[in-house]
Amino acid sequence: MKFEVRPGGVNTITTDAVIAGVFEGDEGLVGAAGELNAALGGIIADLISSGETKGKLNEVHVLHTLGKITPRLAVVAGMGKRAEWNTDKLRDLAGEVVRILSKHRARSAAFDLRVGGEGGPGHADLSRAVSEGCLLGAYQYKRHMTSDENSHEIGEIVLLENDNSMFDAMGAGLEMGRITAAAAMMARDMVNEPANHMTPSHMAERAREIASRHGLNIVVMDRAQMEKEKMGALLGVARGTSEPPNFIVMDYRGNPAGKEIIGLVGKGLTFDSGGISLKPQEFMSDMKGDMAGGAVVITVMDAIAQMKLAVNVTALIPATENLPGGRALKPGDVLKASNGKTIEVVNTDAEGRLILADALSYAVKNGLSPIVDLATLTGACHVALGDMYAGLFSNNRKLADQLVEAAGSGGEKLWQLPLPEEYKDLNKSEVADLKNSGGRYGGAITAALFLQEFVGETPWAHIDIAGTFMADKTRGVLVKGATGFGVRTLIRFIAGFSER
Repeated sequence: MKFEVRPGGVNTITTDAVIAGVFEGDEGLVGAAGELNAALGGIIADLISSGETKGKLNEVHVLHTLGKITPRLAVVAGMGKRAEWNTDKLRDLAGEVVRILSKHRARSAAFDLRVGGEGGPGHADLSRAVSEGCLLGAYQYKRHMTSDENSHEIGEIVLLENDNSMFDAMGAGLEMGRITAAAAMMARDMVNEPANHMTPSHMAERAREIASRHGLNIVVMDRAQMEKEKMGALLGVARGTSEPPNFIVMDYRGNPAGKEIIGLVGKGLTFDSGGISLKPQEFMSDMKGDMAGGAVVITVMDAIAQMKLAVNVTALIPATENLPGGRALKPGDVLKASNGKTIEVVNTDAEGRLILADALSYAVKNGLSPIVDLATLTGACHVALGDMYAGLFSNNRKLADQLVEAAGSGGEKLWQLPLPEEYKDLNKSEVADLKNSGGRYGGAITAALFLQEFVGETPWAHIDIAGTFMADKTRGVLVKGATGFGVRTLIRFIAGFSER
């Protein structure tokens, strides 16, 4: 999909379709909607007066123009209440519109963002929201289908603007949105891949491709190198699978003079059966996506390299499978993490925190700060927050606030949960320093408290995306399946460091 800014009007632009927005409850039609209404003989006003169109958010009506204007189709897009309009709503609306226009076989479309009134988001932010929304909303995962006769893609999106002083800002916004959406779609592809096509070795290969494209330094540790690093927790989880584990390290250095290196840690569990503590059959196929955190971290590195952000980042992805087998972890086994802490394994399905323990220890040992980890860690977080909010835990108020702000500007939602000192006893073991499960209650919290044991005083945040990494239905920019949740948040978070 190509994007450009072009002068012109909704009635004369040379595209298959033109999109104009209407607000719910507005009296009269202004801007592009008013121009379309006049050219089409008052049909939009008639739709509103009859109640067929009310301007409710994401309410989309497609009109055939029958040669009255140059575009073949005119789209009346509901923008909701004017006072509540923002870039998040525009992003979702753009996603809805492109899917509908695809069904109408449109190959190109033009958005007119004139909605009347003053204030509101700037041109760059609006443009970024449109390109993100169009790309994410049009996403399809068809790699393993031998044919798809119904597939149709829109090839060109135009933003109409007659003030050429705005072109540079709008073009920059479109490009930032394109890069961000491309990273999220790459993460979606990785998570949607079947587990036999996305093994730890395949994850490492994707990371190598990105590193090669941008000249990033990359190290992929094999089992022997991990043994040298004393990563006993990660290697313990990997015992049950014949697939070789990998520990992926990617370095981006956009500010060579800077001493601060941000650490991104992504859980790379490419299939989680639960191990000996076997999961129930229902939804187990979704566990091919237990590497969503790792996929996000890898693709974010691609995006920040394209954006050439003036910041230093190291990404760490511990990658393995968790399967039952003759050598697999058993409940009651004791492992030693690379920082020397011993862990009693009381539940082999609480494996994500084990592989993250070694990754976080490695991050601290190498001086990364702040550290942000992203993981499909606990079903408890999904139960607590549903599928719209990811859980945020942090030992640093400033870092937590930065992440919440970045998520908000990117259209993703974080909800901070506590790290109460009183709950630490739930992770105490009678035979080791820690046990890997604090029990049924407060499970997202006790999992985060477990991770905190491996970061010390380093500023750290943990984002539990167990509820947000998959969508069970299509809406807005989300398409059923993998969401790429976290890409937009982390890119904006890192860009904030670049702008300081």
